[in-house]
Amino acid sequence: MKGVTTLPKIKTHRGAAKRFTKTGTGKFRSRHAFKSHILEKKTAKRKRRLGKKFILSTGDVQRIRAMIPY
Repeated sequence: MKGVTTLPKIKTHRGAAKRFTKTGTGKFRSRHAFKSHILEKKTAKRKRRLGKKFILSTGDVQRIRAMIPY
């Protein structure tokens, strides 16, 4: 196979890979912001809601898909 060139492999952005997970349907899941500190003034209901994962919007998915191709 002389002269055959292959495209280089795409590297995964490791920072993005640690923060986002891909679901079975191809959507991306992430943690909520504002849950790390200054929690006394936030209500229990709000902290519970922030503790759960959420699905990213379609605009964000385009950027994340480029960072996490596999």
